[in-house]
Amino acid sequence: MVPALVDTAVGWLWTVALLLFPGLVAAGLCAPFLAADRIRALFDALPPAGRVLPSYLGVSVGLSVPYVAGVALTVAYAGEAGPAWSEGFLTTALFGAVLVALVAPAVAVIGLPRLGVDWDPTGYGYSTWLLLVGAGLWYALVAAVPLVALAVGMALPGGY
Repeated sequence: MVPALVDTAVGWLWTVALLLFPGLVAAGLCAPFLAADRIRALFDALPPAGRVLPSYLGVSVGLSVPYVAGVALTVAYAGEAGPAWSEGFLTTALFGAVLVALVAPAVAVIGLPRLGVDWDPTGYGYSTWLLLVGAGLWYALVAAVPLVALAVGMALPGGY
């Protein structure tokens, strides 16, 4: 009875770790963007207010959800490993990039102020958009590189 519970708990912990890992890696690789005052102001304004690191990690993990979901859906629904997985991984990289590089900055600049979260001390100008889109593109690149590498590997003769 106890070993079965331990095995179940370990399985759940591995699942949680696999879901968090891509976002945490991306957070580490995108951390240089925190040098910008406006980026820090954005994460400072998000819950928990006044705490940059927890909100930064939460957003980084949240932005990885489309990538993790795309990989999971590809593995679950593609017929077999090989070209079908390759196409799924490339599609995931593309849609994830659009969400992270375009939709997320729009939510930050247009949506958050309308929800009462006024975070940009410079007034949401072009430089804020450029900074956020640049950070989003970098995040998308960080997330896409492993997916594209897997897609290339899956498309080769013999698959993986």
